[in-house]
Amino acid sequence: MNTALCSSFGSCASCVLGSTYKSQKQLKIARTKELFSGIWQACGFAGECCFFETNESGFRSRAEFRLWHDESGVHYAMSRADKKPVIIETCAIVDAKISALMPRILEKINRNSSLKERIFGCEFVASSDEVLAILLYHKDILSIKTELENLANELKISLIARSKGKKLVFGSEILNQKITVNSRILSYKISPDGFIQPNASANEKMLNFVYSKLANHNKKDLCELYCGHGNFSVALAPLFSKVLATEINKASTALAKQNAEQNGVKNLEFARLSADEFAKALRAEREFKRLKHLELSSYDFSHILVDPPRAGCDESVLNLMMEFQNIIYISCSQASLKRDLEVLAKTHKITDFALFDQFAHTNHIESIVLLKKIKFLA
Repeated sequence: MNTALCSSFGSCASCVLGSTYKSQKQLKIARTKELFSGIWQACGFAGECCFFETNESGFRSRAEFRLWHDESGVHYAMSRADKKPVIIETCAIVDAKISALMPRILEKINRNSSLKERIFGCEFVASSDEVLAILLYHKDILSIKTELENLANELKISLIARSKGKKLVFGSEILNQKITVNSRILSYKISPDGFIQPNASANEKMLNFVYSKLANHNKKDLCELYCGHGNFSVALAPLFSKVLATEINKASTALAKQNAEQNGVKNLEFARLSADEFAKALRAEREFKRLKHLELSSYDFSHILVDPPRAGCDESVLNLMMEFQNIIYISCSQASLKRDLEVLAKTHKITDFALFDQFAHTNHIESIVLLKKIKFLA
């Protein structure tokens, strides 16, 4: 990325890699090989590390901006490396729908003193055909409810406003996302209050990669931990006899159930449990009322899929994973992934390792690792 693509590059701390995208790709692959070479050897991986590219611009479907006040009005801002603000006129990496809305909503805010006063942030979420704006205030939003409603109506958008302990919704806070997996168009309901894959195109590539790799596996039932709104479980359910997915967030679990229903998935059940709680339930170490609708003994799991937060998996979850014949590990942190693979290498070998570039011009990389059991612990 360079100033030809974004005038703020070099001052905004969001994008930090200024080389060509080809060079960025080579850098991320080289770093991965250096970090994981020992793990690959320990896990018997001799294959190619696949790399899935992203677009250089317009790829972010979720974006968060500070709002900076000066004598000329309110401006979008990002942080520099020293945390000081840098004014953002445009942002090259956001979805086109977000890019189009940004100047329109800012103009309306600057023209209305009530909307402008004590606003400190603006977030955007885009789906296939929709866009949602979220305004953040350091004052009681109930005092400007009419102005906020007028803003949403004038721009013909869905709008959320938040202040301490308060939330107003104009329109719908649920967006509809379409993703094609194995030539099948899936429709998901997504919410800004839950985890959303911030690069929809990369997410589609991730889903299709896992689907294609599992197509030739001997499969029975699938267990998924950290399922969110059902992103992977809904897409992969046709490959398995039965699927059981867990998620601790109540709102995400409710959306996941809706997503399964609206896509006609009949073999998928959800349980509102943390990964650690599910590990205890599966080993019959503890009973949970939230599992009364399920008979865990009826499942014959051949695969487990985990998509944990950046911190990775804790010890109880890793011990559970090691009992499964096949593991699909999706990771947003190569540091925690390496740590966890060092444990899983005791029982499993790596069969596939793929990189998905969610964010061009940054050091971030998403990884998907498939592992197969080679031995049982004594």
